[in-house]
Amino acid sequence: MAVHIRRVAYYYVMVKDRPGEAYRLLAQLAEQGVDLLAFSAVPMGGESTQLMLFPADTTLFTKAGAMVGLHASGPQHAFLITGDNRLGGIAEIHRKLAEANINVFSSSGVTDEKGGFGYVIHLRPEDYERAAQVLEG
Repeated sequence: MAVHIRRVAYYYVMVKDRPGEAYRLLAQLAEQGVDLLAFSAVPMGGESTQLMLFPADTTLFTKAGAMVGLHASGPQHAFLITGDNRLGGIAEIHRKLAEANINVFSSSGVTDEKGGFGYVIHLRPEDYERAAQVLEG
């Protein structure tokens, strides 16, 4: 499989840093039929955690969120990159961006047991379209 670069929207919500908070929200969204492409939880200090939700269908996510009383911020924009896991693959993505003088704001990746990888890249809004040209070009 070649590298596939997908523009994705994500939303974030702050929750209390307590057991079960992510489960409660994820279960409510699943009950509404919301499919997530990616999910991330980041501690924000004190008693807060930021949940980042990357829905496959933003319209369904927005409607479902309203039904369950979710107050999410967004959409923000990122790239979801998938492909065959190979040594240096992520370095190559970063090289292209660095050569274009584009900084990766944050990122997260994972490999699977079948030889694939998934990688989410967050960029500053002012760099997003230029990064798309570099990555998709």
